Amino acid sequence: MEERVLSKKKNGMAALCGILLLYVVSVIGIYWGAVYAYSIIIFASIFLIVVATILLPGLKVLKPQEALVLTLFGKYIGTLKEEGFYFVNPFCTSVNPAARTRLNQSGDVNDSVSVIANKAAGVNMEAYNNKISLKIMTLNNNKQKINDCLGNPIEIGIAVTWKVVNTAKAVFNVDNYKEFLSLQCDSALRDIVRIYPYDVAPNVDTTGDGVSDEGSLRGSSEIVATRIRKEIQKRVEDAGIEVIEARITYLAYAPEIAAVMLQRQQASAIIDARKMIVDGAVGMVEMALERLSENHTVELDEERKAAMVSNLLVVLCGNRDAQPIVNSGSLY
Repeated sequence: MEERVLSKKKNGMAALCGILLLYVVSVIGIYWGAVYAYSIIIFASIFLIVVATILLPGLKVLKPQEALVLTLFGKYIGTLKEEGFYFVNPFCTSVNPAARTRLNQSGDVNDSVSVIANKAAGVNMEAYNNKISLKIMTLNNNKQKINDCLGNPIEIGIAVTWKVVNTAKAVFNVDNYKEFLSLQCDSALRDIVRIYPYDVAPNVDTTGDGVSDEGSLRGSSEIVATRIRKEIQKRVEDAGIEVIEARITYLAYAPEIAAVMLQRQQASAIIDARKMIVDGAVGMVEMALERLSENHTVELDEERKAAMVSNLLVVLCGNRDAQPIVNSGSLY
C-alpha cells in the first residue's frame, strides 16, 4: 500500500467562513420568511442549514506530528500529515484501527487519561482518536521467561523506541499496528535470546560462523540489543513502522534457578580468587628462596627448603591469620 500525502487542502479557514456565512444567511432568511410569510424563503433557509451542517465535519485540524488517514466510501484517498487547518470531503472518514489500543508505552498513557476526561465531560473524541501519532514512541513490553541456549530459564524485558513512517501500511496492511508491533517484539526477543547463554560459556557459537566465542546476554548486551532491533525491524517493515532502538531493561535468572545459579557464581568466584592467591603465594616463595640464595643469608638443604615452602604457603594461602611458633633453640 503506497502512501498518498494530501498537502493541497489547507483551506479550512475559508471553508469555515463559508459555513458560518451559510448559517447567518439561513437565520436571516428564516426571520424574513416568517415576517413576510414567504414559505419558499423559509424552506430554502432550512436547506442551507442542512448543507452547512453536512459540510461542517469536513473541517480537520492537525497538530505537529499527527496524521489522518482518509477513506471515501471504503476507498483510500490519501493522508493528511502536515499541521494545519484542512477542509476535505465531508463524507470522508478517518481510519485508525489502533485508536483504542492501550499498550504499556509512552503516549498511550496521556492519551487514555485525556480520553477518559473528555468522555466524563461529554465530549465526542472519535475524530481525535482516529489521528495517528507520528511521534517517537517507546514500547515497554512485559518481562518474558525464555530459555537461553543452555536451557537455563531467564527473565528478560526490553524497551523498543519506534515511530510510524508509512500511515497507509500501518492502517491497511495489518489489523492493528500497535498489537502487531508488540507481538513481533516478543517473537523477535525469543528468537535472539535463544542464541545466547546468560553468561559466557565454553563451546557456544553465537555469531553463526562455526567458531566458539564469548558472546553472552550479560556481557554483550549492546550486540544483543542491536540484533533484536534488526530482527524486529525486519518483521514490522510491512506495517510501516521504523524501529529506532531496542534496549534490554531487565535481565535475571528465573526465580526457580536464581539461588542455584548464585551459588554457582559464588563458587566460581571463590575458585578464581583461590587460584590468584596460590599464584601470588608461589611467586612470593620463589622470590624469597632466590633472595636467600643470592645474599647467602642462610644455607638451607632440600629438607629445610621444603619445610620453609610449606610454612610460607600455609601463611600466605590460609583463610585466617597464622599463629607462628618461635623456635628459640637450634634450627637442627
